[in-house]
Amino acid sequence: MAQIIDLITFTDKKGNLTVIEKVIPFNINRIFYIYGVDDSTRGGHRHKTSIQAAICIKGSCRITNDNGLSVEEYILDKPSKCLILKPEDWHTMDQFSEDAILMVLASTEYDPEDYIFTPYSR
Repeated sequence: MAQIIDLITFTDKKGNLTVIEKVIPFNINRIFYIYGVDDSTRGGHRHKTSIQAAICIKGSCRITNDNGLSVEEYILDKPSKCLILKPEDWHTMDQFSEDAILMVLASTEYDPEDYIFTPYSR
């Protein structure tokens, strides 16, 4: 099941610095970000092998996750909050704030054969 990790953030009068290395539980092989989203729902898939870490580095969004056993919703609303999505986690992303930037780190490079678009049946 997906899990939230609080990223270590150092704060002083000059601002904030959030650390990602040695916290993400996989080697990063792909980085992408999503922004300028209207009221659409993104995602709608799970993976065969890829693990992902989602961080809303600006603004906020909701990720709804279904691992075949339970459904949970996560609000990503600060850049120190990281959602780890396992391959079995069928997920959608929506409710993007107008200024949202969602960065995703993945354990694998892009491979269209790694995607499973069929949701779990209930």
